[in-house]
Amino acid sequence: MQFGSFIWGRLEKYRTDSKRLDLIWVILLLGAAILIFTIDLGNLPLRDWDEGTVAQVAREITEAPNGSLRWLYPTLGGLSYHNKPPLMHILIAFCYSLWGVHEWTARLPGAILTAISVPLLYFIGREIFPRRTAAIYSALIYMTMLPVLRHGRLAMLDGASVCFFMVMVLCLLRSRRNLRYCLGVGIGLGLIFLTKGILGILFGAIAFIFLFWDTPRLLTSYTMWVAIVIGCLPYGLWYAAQLLQHGNTFTNVGMVDQSLSRIWKPVEGHSQPFWYYPLEIVKYTHPWLLFLLASFRLTWQNRNLSWAKLVLVWSFLYLVAISLMSTKLPWYVYPIYPSLALTLGALAVDIENTPLLSSYPRLWTTGLGILAVAATVGCIYYSFAQTVHSDLQLIFAAVAGTMALAAILTLRGDAQFIKVLLWGTYISLLLFVKSNYWVWELNEDYPVKPVATMIERANPPRTSKIYTLSPYHRPSLNFYANRTVTAVQAPNEIEQYWQRDAKPYVLLKEPDRSKLKLDAANTVDRVEAGNETFILLTKKTSTN
Repeated sequence: MQFGSFIWGRLEKYRTDSKRLDLIWVILLLGAAILIFTIDLGNLPLRDWDEGTVAQVAREITEAPNGSLRWLYPTLGGLSYHNKPPLMHILIAFCYSLWGVHEWTARLPGAILTAISVPLLYFIGREIFPRRTAAIYSALIYMTMLPVLRHGRLAMLDGASVCFFMVMVLCLLRSRRNLRYCLGVGIGLGLIFLTKGILGILFGAIAFIFLFWDTPRLLTSYTMWVAIVIGCLPYGLWYAAQLLQHGNTFTNVGMVDQSLSRIWKPVEGHSQPFWYYPLEIVKYTHPWLLFLLASFRLTWQNRNLSWAKLVLVWSFLYLVAISLMSTKLPWYVYPIYPSLALTLGALAVDIENTPLLSSYPRLWTTGLGILAVAATVGCIYYSFAQTVHSDLQLIFAAVAGTMALAAILTLRGDAQFIKVLLWGTYISLLLFVKSNYWVWELNEDYPVKPVATMIERANPPRTSKIYTLSPYHRPSLNFYANRTVTAVQAPNEIEQYWQRDAKPYVLLKEPDRSKLKLDAANTVDRVEAGNETFILLTKKTSTN
């Protein structure tokens, strides 16, 4: 009896110590994640496409009159917005109402949810790995992946949807021993639907196939299916509300044109070859890319274990699904990175538990050496460039030092190279997001803020349309100007608008002025944006 009490006491002490250690790691991981995902969020303007669109929809929710139900029926430029459900837009609008309309308030909800996904991945690792170290490494590797950091900090929906998917996966794993977690599965799936719409179908398919392979008894559980129905009920009610309000327009535009049609045709010309996403992974997951081949070899060797089943289903099913889609955008690959982090975390533990080797695979040493040389060249280049970029010098120096030291350790067969890579990559990325280069897409076109300020200064009537001669529209310009600037490619379209409208407004680059026949044109204002001059024109009147 005394022996049994002793064993029970030791088990209770172990559980208490284990929970305390888990809490410590969660606090550390969450603190590190919040720091790197939220620092200097507002130091750069919003970029085009998703950021500008999401931020503007949220602003129109904030500025809507009380009782307008704009949070339920959002608009973009005053027109009904059917592209995505409004959960994230509502969260951003809430931040606007507290702290004002800024870049950092637009990006804050997504950044916080992405930061929360780091400890969530740790908990997933604790469920599937026998060693806590694998869970720690998985979470740290995930946090130090460049695509995760960049897209998680942007005012987009992907970081939030991945966070909700991790909630779903974690509850799915825990429901294998406690059916009460089935409700978490349903809530996670419902939140995905309310964030990214039909993407929830793909995430649900990944969970279903994993259960079919790992724990098929849960597929016949009445509790599981009831919980899924309950969790998805809010999305069903939202969908019904859209049908009642917009009818077939919502079905044709929101569900087909903006969502389902992306499967069989490229939306807005975003077409890429089948290998586009594997190439994206190859380009942006350094230095962890060097270890992916070995990590998947280890995963395949352990395919009878739950962690390997989850990684294989998650990574390969998702990659194949998005690769078969006709519409391809860089951020579509984002949800695959947690699964890559899990397999890399398993490899890291396997490396640490392997007896000291004379050296590791030549690919690792050579790859790290190449990264060190490339970063050194970058540091030297920006040191002697005409314009000194001290922040880029510091970033490249940090990368070079990290990769060089890791290469030396791998050459010696020292497993400490993993910790060096983690710390060095984290510091390098922290320097990166504090610089003015982490949203590099801003350099692809003229800066919109000066142009938006000019439009606001001119203050055209809200009823007046503004047209511009451009091959594509700039959602970020619409956000900063707080009005819609319609882009057209054909000069004759602007000329027709000019003739039929009593008070037209046209935004042009100064060299494009000669391409158009605009009678009685008056220059309202002009501004320098980048290396170009923009002018705002309207018709002359008796008061001009």
